Amino acid sequence: MAHPGDHKDRPSEEPPSYEGYEPVIARLTTEFARQHSAETVCQCVSAARHGAEDVTGAAPPDLVERIARKHLQVLAIVAAERRQKGGLRNAAT
Repeated sequence: MAHPGDHKDRPSEEPPSYEGYEPVIARLTTEFARQHSAETVCQCVSAARHGAEDVTGAAPPDLVERIARKHLQVLAIVAAERRQKGGLRNAAT
């Protein structure tokens, strides 16, 4: 008999499905190849899909692409700012 808290009681996590979003992933991976890995792009597409479903009840690929693109742009800006701050810190020492 399984006990509460046993891993068998937890629903198994299935890998995210990107079915229908492959073209979106391909475009964004190409667009952000210099800033982000393909894994990061997939994670943003997955997050965008779930966000769109939560808010609108649907996740058409064009909406998911727009949301994921914004996520990736923000991540790129934050990474650039961190690199710049790191460079300034190193220059001051």
